[in-house]
Amino acid sequence: MSEQRIDNFLFKRFKSLPKDLIYRSLRVGKIKINKKKILPSYKLKTNDYITIYSITINLKKKKIYLKKSTINLFLKNILFEDKYFIIFNKPCGLAVHGGSGVSFGVIEIFRNIRKDLLSLELVHRIDKETSGILILAKKRSILKKMHENLRKKNIYKEYIAVVKGYWSKKNTAITLPLLKKNNHNQKKKVCVHKNGKPAKTLFTVKKYFKNTTLLSIQPITGRTHQIRVHTSQFGHPIIFDSRYGEETLKNNLIIKKNYRLLLHAHKISFLHPKNNIKICIIAPLDKKFKNCLKYFKKNIY
Repeated sequence: MSEQRIDNFLFKRFKSLPKDLIYRSLRVGKIKINKKKILPSYKLKTNDYITIYSITINLKKKKIYLKKSTINLFLKNILFEDKYFIIFNKPCGLAVHGGSGVSFGVIEIFRNIRKDLLSLELVHRIDKETSGILILAKKRSILKKMHENLRKKNIYKEYIAVVKGYWSKKNTAITLPLLKKNNHNQKKKVCVHKNGKPAKTLFTVKKYFKNTTLLSIQPITGRTHQIRVHTSQFGHPIIFDSRYGEETLKNNLIIKKNYRLLLHAHKISFLHPKNNIKICIIAPLDKKFKNCLKYFKKNIY
């Protein structure tokens, strides 16, 4: 149990409880560790004690009604599948799970579409605004092994982003500690702080445009909003990042039609935990991201 995320521990222990209820209970403090509110990502330690206050449960299961187009989109965006995994190219704007004001996300939709699977769990998470590779495990044993590989940094992840300005080729690595906090709207925000958790990100310039830079990014650690905060801290926020960059919309029609956070989980590679064969997956960019790239090649943002 030690080093297991509290949300995953609660999911396994209380299988009948809706996951969005567990996330909500953690958020409002109805589930505490050592009498303190904690985040779903908190990792349990030896001698931790959990306090669960009264939780009102609506036993009527919420149904998910999916359009045929949504089902087709999900099936079309599966990049790899075997007996152990589904690797999915997540669209921008779609949450990975329900909770925090979102009724359902990728995991709930897949469970609805793939009712043939007895178990399906998220191996990791990416931001709602970020597109790209997301791994789902079909077996609990595989989930544990992949979490172990993530902790040992045995999984290679590569992102693509467009940032404002000209990123210096000398900035190949950023190591700034990150701390989570809630702003006045109770929205999660992360800042650079000496009391934060260690975070390291590697950067490679792929191409310079007119006042923007296309970057290849490798997060060595996996902190919340890590890439977005590290780029913003150096004065080069990711284009269209309303949380850590600029909120202003441009009047240009092309930009309005293709407005999305220009951050994409592009590549992942790891050794398959069952047969030790190297898996390397690349997720293609969506149409909006490609249209933005074409625009920035010719214009100044």
